[in-house]
Amino acid sequence: MLSKIQYISHGDTVEEQKRNILNALEAGCKMIQVRFKKGSGKDFLELASQTRTWCTYANALLIINDSVEIAQKVDADGVHLGLTDDSIAEARKALGPSKIIGGTANTLEDVLQRIREQCDYVGLGPLRFTPTKEKLSPLLGFEGYQRIAKELESAGLSIPIYAIGGIVQNDVELLKKTGVYGIAVSGMIANAADKKTLVSEINQTLNYV
Repeated sequence: MLSKIQYISHGDTVEEQKRNILNALEAGCKMIQVRFKKGSGKDFLELASQTRTWCTYANALLIINDSVEIAQKVDADGVHLGLTDDSIAEARKALGPSKIIGGTANTLEDVLQRIREQCDYVGLGPLRFTPTKEKLSPLLGFEGYQRIAKELESAGLSIPIYAIGGIVQNDVELLKKTGVYGIAVSGMIANAADKKTLVSEINQTLNYV
């Protein structure tokens, strides 16, 4: 079962990334997506390798953003691919049937594409503006999530959907009502004063067991 909270790593340097990832794990996050757009390939690999060790110790899933190669090198639990990244089929061929493959989506058409590609989950967003993402896609708002969920239900289709993009704690209850599976967050956890309580409260709201 996939965790209802996916922490997306945050920070401009390897040290900042590591500190935030370790803090998220210590707070109780059980699914970490390593995303390091500003780092070199060497830095990304170092960060992913260290996070692999921490995730194993914490019994948490490790997802690598964008790079199937690094996911293979560190034996990550899976990879998350954007709409313009490597194909899902190629990633599945490289990683094998047991690994988790997530895909970005912004529209109903994107979600349907991800279902056809047999992704294991979809990161759908953004909910609202977020400074952690460059080249932001059109904002969905709560109505967008609700509309897409209804369309999928009408078509008899389902896939775990993580809401993403500028989410704050007060959004979680409303997002749950739209039918999303969970949330993918970065700054909300990285910047929280009491991370452990925050993660616990979000899990309770999303009925995570």
